[in-house]
Amino acid sequence: MLIESGEPRRLGVPESGARLRFEAERRESGSGPGRRLLVVDGEPAFELSPWCGTCPFLFRRLETARQTLSLERVRERLTGTLAGPDDGGVVEAFGALLPEGEYLPVLLQVEPRPVVPGREGDCFSGEQVATWGLDQFWGLPEYPHTPYYRTFETTVDASAHLYEFIVPMVPPTWNTRERVQEYVELMARGTVPTAVAVSTPDVCEPALDLSADHYRHWGLTHFLLDGHHELEAAATAGRPVRLLSLLALDEGLADSGDHARLPALRTRLRSDRATGA
Repeated sequence: MLIESGEPRRLGVPESGARLRFEAERRESGSGPGRRLLVVDGEPAFELSPWCGTCPFLFRRLETARQTLSLERVRERLTGTLAGPDDGGVVEAFGALLPEGEYLPVLLQVEPRPVVPGREGDCFSGEQVATWGLDQFWGLPEYPHTPYYRTFETTVDASAHLYEFIVPMVPPTWNTRERVQEYVELMARGTVPTAVAVSTPDVCEPALDLSADHYRHWGLTHFLLDGHHELEAAATAGRPVRLLSLLALDEGLADSGDHARLPALRTRLRSDRATGA
């Protein structure tokens, strides 16, 4: 559910001072950009969807992804329910961790569903294989190397479908059990805490129609900055949590028209992909 969408704004600090940034890995041959990366504290944390836009949508946790970006000075504010994107100075606080650019603050309410790669509900071994097939070299689906949460999906149009994901910076198994239980108990008393993420929209479509279900996959990925314990607690208890998304408009594989459509798409009712639509 969309609570409120703000206006695009300039946030962030010079890239050299940002704790989180997006990078293009350089090829040794110098022949164009290599992998798209999400970098945290100078270490590559995630590999992102390839630049071409015709390869399968991707987020893949790397071995050096070991750091979260929680901010203690806004911890009390996030324990309660955030009323809007501009409530309590949270946008500015987390914006100071990011590289300078255009961001769209969006406040959502989500009910996260945990997914383990390769098991039931995994988009990479399910919907993605139906469109792209198995990786031609490995003979396997893409593998994100991390558990993640699915929260929402809806039809964009007859040839496109939106899938939304929340990706923890570190696996839920790294969370402190006592803190997760504390949030479970708070939620049982009606508290709806708020998590914070930097988000990227990727629109990917195979270059050739060689599958039984060819369409554009819109992948809206929220990389969790703060709220790892809250998300696990919400998934465990079947409770909602609010998510303040800072949508990075200068990143991702989507154009300004796609960005403009996202808030309205998030007001729609959830709907599954109709195979062959």
